[in-house]
Amino acid sequence: MMKDGMILSPEAVYYADFYDFVWWFLILPRFFCLQEEDLLSTFNKQIEEDRRIVIARSNLNELYKVLEEHELSCIDLLHVNTDGVILTKQKAEKVIGWAKNHYLYTCLQPSIKGDRLYLPRESLEATILRLKEQETMSKKPSQNLKNLAKDEYENNFVSAVVPPGEIGIKFDDIGALEEVKKALNELVILPMWRPELFSRGNLLRPCKGILLFGPPGTGKTLVAKALATEAGANFISITGSTLTSKWFGDAEKLTKALFSFASKLAPVIIFVDEVDSLLGARGGSFEHEATRRMRNEFMAAWDGLRSKENQKILILGATNRPFDLDDAVIRRLPRRIYVDLPDAANRAKILKIILARENLEADFPYENLANATEGYSGSDLKNLCIAAAYRPVQEILEEEKELAHIRIPKYESYDAARKVESLGGRKDGIPVLRPLSVDDFIESKAKVGPSVAYDAASMNELRKWNDQYGEGGSRRKSPFGF
Repeated sequence: MMKDGMILSPEAVYYADFYDFVWWFLILPRFFCLQEEDLLSTFNKQIEEDRRIVIARSNLNELYKVLEEHELSCIDLLHVNTDGVILTKQKAEKVIGWAKNHYLYTCLQPSIKGDRLYLPRESLEATILRLKEQETMSKKPSQNLKNLAKDEYENNFVSAVVPPGEIGIKFDDIGALEEVKKALNELVILPMWRPELFSRGNLLRPCKGILLFGPPGTGKTLVAKALATEAGANFISITGSTLTSKWFGDAEKLTKALFSFASKLAPVIIFVDEVDSLLGARGGSFEHEATRRMRNEFMAAWDGLRSKENQKILILGATNRPFDLDDAVIRRLPRRIYVDLPDAANRAKILKIILARENLEADFPYENLANATEGYSGSDLKNLCIAAAYRPVQEILEEEKELAHIRIPKYESYDAARKVESLGGRKDGIPVLRPLSVDDFIESKAKVGPSVAYDAASMNELRKWNDQYGEGGSRRKSPFGF
């Protein structure tokens, strides 16, 4: 390249352009100050547009590299809209992989030229939109929460906070448990949505503690998630590891920080899953001093001398061993709701929700299947449905093994390919699974049985504890055990 009669090398041309850039964008603005507001606005818009163009070119460059690496092509690559995302190599590989699967799934006859698969622009843009939605869902308002945390101890609970809009589970997604949902609606949701009804007197105060107890797999954790969504409250899930530390004295500081941080997020629900492991009975021979001090601090901050009567902090505990709880913890959980195994009618409701989007035979007998699954919990029913859904897949695989000897390595024509694929239970190159029948579920019972026996010792203890402490019990004292 020639400049002022001199031949410049590529490096000299690069540095000359760089100095021109420095002059126009760094030095010249020092001498030329934009006084007019409209000129400044135009300048900012131009800068933003230039930034968008640079990011778009970088995104297209990353997509081109991945396409070449996998021997793929896209004719309209330069016109692909990548606004709103910044593609790294890893993200570009994910987009190309999704686009390839999207194209092969929706296209009957893929476009192949010169041993290269040509991906359309629509598939790339659809997968870029999917990536954008995924990144939006994964972003949490952690920065605002970090501003609320005053020290390192409160900072430990920032990652444990789940805003109500990100849980995605409602009461309608839970089959059965109508009495449990009704009680939680009166105790938690109604005071939050209609505070004027509870503003007078001393008796109508927000409930501070609710215990959900019952056999495993009955939906206690699922109800807690739905409660946070329906109530519009922040949700903090804690376990034993959240409140423990290797340093002596840090457990009490973490417990105190939990309640001080929760008070800034009120209304808030602190969910303690397997609460018996965290707040079990004190005084055991194997109890560590640090654990005992942590439990004392938890109960003092929960309902003690420093606690406030009007604080909107609800402790929601879930356990299948309520008889291991400390007596002081039971006193602080005034509403104790028994979540029992579903009966036949409730099992039918659960099955209808689980199988709502599945391909079933016509007039599927939900009631017959519910009657045949006596003793199954909600979790057991879901596992049973998963096992039954695998049966058509296994049949397809068996047919493909039987037809493997007539497969043609290279089809001479598209009609020949369609003919062979149709023999293997396929339509347009996609496997077609038959509808699920009730026999699939009956046969799957041999693989997935109930996880808890109705007459097990743990079930008898749960019923006795509910009879003595739970809602609707007779409050008659009876010895626990066999």
